[in-house]
Amino acid sequence: QVQLVESGGGLVQAGASLGLSCAASGGTFSSYAMAWFRQAPGKEREFVAAYNWSGINTYYVDSVKGRFTISRDIAKNTVYLQMNSLKPEDTAVYYCAAKRYGSGGRRGYDSWGQGTQVTVSS
Repeated sequence: QVQLVESGGGLVQAGASLGLSCAASGGTFSSYAMAWFRQAPGKEREFVAAYNWSGINTYYVDSVKGRFTISRDIAKNTVYLQMNSLKPEDTAVYYCAAKRYGSGGRRGYDSWGQGTQVTVSS
């Protein structure tokens, strides 16, 4: 399994932007579907965004479409989540996840990072 380490979380005001990074090691990064999930206090973990292993197709939960962008840099073995126009309801711990030759769907990820906190104040 690939090892994942997130970074970039923090405290921002509503309307601000924030970028998250997830560095991968221990696997062939270009063969992995990568995803971002989030979990708010008292709520279940929620799918946020993903791309399939080829990187061609991306997927987003409706609540972040048009505001969040998932991307990757194969040379850096890193996946990013650019978050714009942040809202208080985006407050959560954000996790990146990976699945070798995954389709980029909402399930089936078998490698997870430790999470990074994002807090959006109103």
